[in-house]
Amino acid sequence: MMGDEICIMVQNGAMQTESLTPDAARAALGAAIADPFFSEGLFDALPDVVFFVKDVAGRYMVVNQTLVQRCGQRHKSALIGRTPAEVFSHPFGQTYQAQDMAVLAGDADIEDQLELHLYPNRDPGWCLTRKHALRAADGSIIGLTGISRDLAMADKKNPAYRKVAAAVNVIHEQYGQPLQLPELARIANMSVAQIERYFLRIFHLTPRQMIIQTRVDAASRLLNGDASVAEIAQACGYGDHSAFTRQFKATTGLTPSQYRQVAAGRKSEA
Repeated sequence: MMGDEICIMVQNGAMQTESLTPDAARAALGAAIADPFFSEGLFDALPDVVFFVKDVAGRYMVVNQTLVQRCGQRHKSALIGRTPAEVFSHPFGQTYQAQDMAVLAGDADIEDQLELHLYPNRDPGWCLTRKHALRAADGSIIGLTGISRDLAMADKKNPAYRKVAAAVNVIHEQYGQPLQLPELARIANMSVAQIERYFLRIFHLTPRQMIIQTRVDAASRLLNGDASVAEIAQACGYGDHSAFTRQFKATTGLTPSQYRQVAAGRKSEA
């Protein structure tokens, strides 16, 4: 048998094709799988990962148990057949649904978008979200699938952690100031390419994503007070009020004013 070939033998006559190339074997295996959603059970075992599949109307068709729990539900049936706008409170659901519609329209897939998620009965948590369009054989979009991963703890055992931590301290202490990647690299005694690589390995974030995370965290705290949105934008390193609002909404799904209203509502309920 040639090195680029593979032999598949399945008992009971299900598949007995021999000498398939890897691509052909992949196609044959995919066609033979009885349940295309076999991965649902695997994702049920991951408490730090939300998983879902939606149809072309943006309705949940497959969800894992983590998503069910974070929506404040007990059973998957509470989500199946419903859209985010029907599952999440306003305006979160509308924001998630608009994001889905953009993917379903073929605008672009979403790759590791940093998001601050606010689930019912759960403290805010940072996630990295991916959403990919699902396509039929003719290339038409028939749905989407996605995951949202909780940001993992830093890998403090990495040999480069001490160097990178020096740059992280600057981000946390000076987030209100302009922060340039070359300067952060100099502080860590690394090249720009090195610091980007080690940030991803240690924190699962790029330096830019960590800057955004730190600034939005600070803004979220300040929005619980009396400072104006313009003052908060300035304090968090945004000289342009509109740029702050765009970034905050892209990350949380809410404008700063909407977030302030939601936070005030949570306070009154507590």
